[in-house]
Amino acid sequence: MSAEPDGPEDRLRRFATIWSRAVFPVTATSLTRPEFERELEPLARRLRDALEERAFHAAESEAVGAALVATHCTEPEALSRTLDVVDAYLVLYCGGVEQSPGDREELRARCARIQHAVAAGFARALRERTLAEQEAISRAALDARGTVAEALHASEARFRAVFHGAAIGIGIADLRGTVLEVNDALVRMFGGLEHQLRGRNVGEWTHPDDPPHVWKLYEELVRGEREHYRVEKAFYRPDGTVLWTNLTVSLLRDADGVPQYQLALVEDTTERRLLNLRLRYEATHDALTGLPNRTLFFERLEKALAAGDGARFGLCYLDLDGFKTVNDSLGHAAGDRLLVEVADRLQACATAPGEMVARLGGDEFVALTTGPDTQREVDELAGRIMNALATPIRVEGRELTVRGSIGIVEGPAGERGAAEVLRSADITMYRAKHAGGNRYELADPEADARAITRHGLTTALPLALERGEFFIEYQPLVHLGDGSVRGAEALVRWLHPQHGVISPDRFIPLAEHTGLIVPLGRWVLEESVRQARTWEARHADAGPLRVNVNLSPCQLTHPGLVADTVEILERTGLAPGALCLEVTESALIGADDDLLKPLRRLAEMGVDIALDDFGTGYSNLANLRRLPVSVLKLDRAFTQGMQHFPVDPVDLKIVEGIVSLAHSLDLAVTVEGVETGAQADQLRELGCDTAQGWYYARPGPPDRLHELALADVL
Repeated sequence: MSAEPDGPEDRLRRFATIWSRAVFPVTATSLTRPEFERELEPLARRLRDALEERAFHAAESEAVGAALVATHCTEPEALSRTLDVVDAYLVLYCGGVEQSPGDREELRARCARIQHAVAAGFARALRERTLAEQEAISRAALDARGTVAEALHASEARFRAVFHGAAIGIGIADLRGTVLEVNDALVRMFGGLEHQLRGRNVGEWTHPDDPPHVWKLYEELVRGEREHYRVEKAFYRPDGTVLWTNLTVSLLRDADGVPQYQLALVEDTTERRLLNLRLRYEATHDALTGLPNRTLFFERLEKALAAGDGARFGLCYLDLDGFKTVNDSLGHAAGDRLLVEVADRLQACATAPGEMVARLGGDEFVALTTGPDTQREVDELAGRIMNALATPIRVEGRELTVRGSIGIVEGPAGERGAAEVLRSADITMYRAKHAGGNRYELADPEADARAITRHGLTTALPLALERGEFFIEYQPLVHLGDGSVRGAEALVRWLHPQHGVISPDRFIPLAEHTGLIVPLGRWVLEESVRQARTWEARHADAGPLRVNVNLSPCQLTHPGLVADTVEILERTGLAPGALCLEVTESALIGADDDLLKPLRRLAEMGVDIALDDFGTGYSNLANLRRLPVSVLKLDRAFTQGMQHFPVDPVDLKIVEGIVSLAHSLDLAVTVEGVETGAQADQLRELGCDTAQGWYYARPGPPDRLHELALADVL
C-alpha cells in the first residue's frame, strides 16, 4: 500500500529510514540495510503509538528495546544511536503536523519517558541474554572440571575456547581470594595487562559505593554456605576511573563436593549506567535552565514533608510579573534568555545546605529550604530573591527590569501533602500579584479557603445556569412624592446546592472574569422583562410598573446587546418604556462613541438608561450631556450620612447640587440605600424623585411587589 506523500505512514517510513541508517553500521546482522529497515518499521509504529496514547504504558516502549536485542542490535552504541534518533526525530515525524507550544512540550515529555522505557527494555533483554550465556559458561566450566580423566584434555580445550572467547569477563580465584585466571574480556574491562589482575586478592577491590551486604555474601560463599550470588558492583580501574558491573560469583566444588574455587562472571554496565543517569537527569531537570524540574522538586518536597518530628520547611513560589509582555514584544528567544538569567540568579540565592531552586514551567520557579529554623530562613530567602531580581537584566541590547511576586508557605513537616503545600503557595503568590506585584506574601489558611471556594464557584457557574440554580428577587422603586411603587430593580441570586443562597457580589465578578456574565445577563433580562409583562397583564389597575435590569461592562461591549433586547421585548410584548437598563458610572468613564452607540439606539427606542452608583467614580459632570441616560442613581454613600442627627450640611449641599444639575438636564434622580423615614423625608425635600432601600422593602419574590403596588392603589 502506497503512503500519501507527507501523510502519517510516509512520515513513519522516513523515521524508520533515519533510524536504520543510524543503527545499521553498528549491528551484527546478515540483512541488507533495506531489509533491516523493514525490520524496524513495526518497531517505529509501536513508538508512534506510544507517543500518541492518552495514557503512557512503559511496556510498549520496553518491548521495542527488547526487540532491538532480538534483531542483534546488542552493542551499547546501537542503543545510544537509537535514543538519539528517538530524541531528535520521533516528535518531528510522528507527533502530528500541527502542534501548539503546549502540545509540543507535552510530546517532548512523553518522548523522554519513551526513551527511558526503550533503554530499560534493551537493558533487561540484554541482561537476560547475558545471563543465559553466563549459565552456559558456568555449565561448561563445571563440566570441564568434572569430566573423567580420559576426557580431561578435550574438556579443558572446550573450556579454554569458551573462557577466552566469551564476550563477558571471567575470572577464577581460590578460596583465599587470590586471582588465578582471567580472560581477555576481563583484562579489557580493567584497561590494563593480565599481570595487573592475576595474583591480586579480590579483597583489594573494595569501592565506597559497595552495598553493605556484598562482602557478607562473599564470605558466605567461600565458607561453602551459598552456591552463588549476583550483585551490582563498582571497581576502580588502574587509571582511577570507575568500572560498573553486574557481578555473578559461583562456588566450584570437586567430585566430593568440597569447595575448591570461585568463578566470577563480570558484565560491564558502565555505559548503560551512564545512559540511565543521563536519562534520569533529563527527566528531572529543565532543558532550558538546567534547574531541577517539577518532578524532582516534588520528590524533594515530599521527602522534606516526610521528615521526622521537629523538622520544618519553607517554600517560596515565584512568578515573574509581566513576563508575557517580554515574549510578546521581544520574542520567545529573548524570553528564554531572560529565564536563563533569572534561573542563574535564583540558584545563587539558594546555596545553603537544605536549599534548592526548581523551575515548574513557564515563568514559575520555586525555592525550598529545610531545617529547624525555616521561619527565619524562608523570609531571608525571599528577600535574597527579591534583591537578586532588582538589578536589570540585559537582553538583546536592552535592559529589562524584572519584577516578581512570591507566595511563602512555612510550617512543620508531616501535616500536609506536597500538592496541598504547592497549592497554598500558588494561591498566596497570586494574592501578592493582585496586591500590585513585586512583593511577597505569607500564606493565610483563611485566604486559601476563600480562594478555593472562589475557584469552586467559578467552575460550578456554567452548570448552575444550565440547571436553573439562579433566581431573581425584586426590590421596589418608590416615588418619594406620593409613596407609590413605580417599579422594581431585578437582583439575581444563586441557590447553590451546598452553599445555599449566594449574593451577587460573590459570583458576579467571577461571571465577568469567565465571560459567563453575557449568557447570565441575557437570562436575567429575559426573566425580568417576562415578569414585568406579567405584572402589566395581571395588575393593570396598579398602574405601569417599570423593571430595572443591571448591565455589566462585558454586556455593553457584546455585539448582540441591542438585538437581544429588541427580540425579548417583541416576544414578550412589553413596551420599551417599561424597561430601564442600569449601567455603572465606572463602566462609562471615558467611554467612546462606539461604546455609547448601543445605549443610544436603545434610548431612541424608548428604553430608559440609568447611570448606576453615580458619585463613586471620577466622571466629569459635564459629560452627562453626551451620555444617553435618563436617570441618575445616587450611590448609597450619599444617604449613609443622613442616618445620623444632625445631618452634615455639606452632605446635603452635595446631594442638592447633584439633584439640581440632574433636573436641569431632564434627568430623574433615584436614591439607593434608604433605611429610615428621616432619610426619606430629607431626600424628598431635596427634590429626589424615587428611592429604594430596606425602609420600603427588602428584595423579595415578584408577588410581593404586586401586593405593595395594590396597597398603594387602595
